[in-house]
Amino acid sequence: MRFRSTLLLLSMFALAAPAAAQQEEGRYVPETDPLVLKNLEHWQDLKFGLLMHWGPYSEWGVVESWSICPEDEGWCRRNLPDYLDYKRRYEDLKKTFNPVKFDPSLWARAARDAGMKYVVFTTKHHDGFSMFDTKYTDYKVTSAECPFSTNPKANIAREIFESFRKESFLVGAYFSKPDWHSADYWWPNFTAADRNVNYDPAEYPERWKAFTDFTHNQVLELMSDYGRIDILWLDGGWVRTRSKEEIERYYADAARNSKTGFIKARSVNQDIDMDGLVAKARQKQPGLIVVDRDVYGKNQNYLTPENHVPDKALPYPWESCIISGGGWSFTPDAKYLAPREAVHTLVDIVAKGGNLLLNVAPGPDGAWQPGAYDLLAAMGAWLKVNGEAIYGSRAIAPYADGQVRMTTQKDGSTYFIYLPGKDETGMPREIAVASHKPAAGAQLTLLGSSAKLRWRAEGGGFVVAIPESIRSNPPCQHAWTIKVTSVSPPGAGRPASR
Repeated sequence: MRFRSTLLLLSMFALAAPAAAQQEEGRYVPETDPLVLKNLEHWQDLKFGLLMHWGPYSEWGVVESWSICPEDEGWCRRNLPDYLDYKRRYEDLKKTFNPVKFDPSLWARAARDAGMKYVVFTTKHHDGFSMFDTKYTDYKVTSAECPFSTNPKANIAREIFESFRKESFLVGAYFSKPDWHSADYWWPNFTAADRNVNYDPAEYPERWKAFTDFTHNQVLELMSDYGRIDILWLDGGWVRTRSKEEIERYYADAARNSKTGFIKARSVNQDIDMDGLVAKARQKQPGLIVVDRDVYGKNQNYLTPENHVPDKALPYPWESCIISGGGWSFTPDAKYLAPREAVHTLVDIVAKGGNLLLNVAPGPDGAWQPGAYDLLAAMGAWLKVNGEAIYGSRAIAPYADGQVRMTTQKDGSTYFIYLPGKDETGMPREIAVASHKPAAGAQLTLLGSSAKLRWRAEGGGFVVAIPESIRSNPPCQHAWTIKVTSVSPPGAGRPASR
């Protein structure tokens, strides 16, 4: 994960979304393990999860890890001219990291009340700092050099996982495959040129094997010593197996797309035996969902569009990872999403068959900002009324109909969620749907109200009248849901108005 400004992110991904959507097409290999498939189906029912990026970098309020990456990218640039000095100071943040306000039970309750159902926490980001008590490195929160190591809650990942399990959450461990602190990834014998390993693994196979073993050992620690883990969420998709042909194609594409001819990151074959790692992880955690992000193949059980929403429903499991405020990591005085924007984003994603993984970044003191609590409370209030249209639902074509989004449940109930425009301050007098119509005998209600709604057929669709009594006292804010107990198949005969 990367970048800082939400506005910058939204503008960049608005431009990138069409290309990203094309890349998402046909890039999924279905899982075959029956237990994984069962767990994946359950995960698809949950719809709304919490992602947290947190580490010593929060002390500076800088983008997570990326400022020690020597690439010439906006999110990698530093506020000091001397790279080596900057990296030393960055890694010394371990010696001052002391989040004494850390209380994950507060987060778990707030997330529960928001309607979230699963959590993914950064056990280790690309900088290599472990937020758990690993025995394979001393660059960790439980190191004697870290002042928080004496705190009873020093093993942060364990505390978070246990607190969220108590609230019946599925638990996901984010883990970075690259490790920029490891001498077996960025070997001190060479300088680092970019995000990749800084030597050729084929030329130094023993060193690369040491890094592969280190990676496997840390993942298996998480799978063995931290209770039930439901999701292994792997980041750093450039650490992957690449054939000679793939590497050549990468450079040819980069040359065609570069105006300057300068290629900012290399393509390197970085085979860490993912198949073997997943097999060992599932021996420890049967049915484990594995997300090897951005790596085409059987170890990416669901796809993770980053800070954008695909423009149409996708035919496989997916979630959009979205920043709630500031950046992925802690931003001082972050501006959080407006509740209406957040609710509409959730509805749009769910209508397309996806899940929303909303990122909240804890601060250096171990606390969330008030804006995060306010946003989650607003989303929880909306879901308390409209959750029936969200949880356990599936997409139904054409998913969107003007300002209406739609979902369906296994019992045949279909939900039409009206998303008001930015200038609309209240409920409309009528809500029109052109793509579907109620079946004969269907009942129409507004979620949060017991009143039956009157409707009339119009073309191939229908129009629902919203009584003044409801409009003057709506059951919720931000969006409203009409439930239809059954709809006619497209092209069926028109039922009488009700």
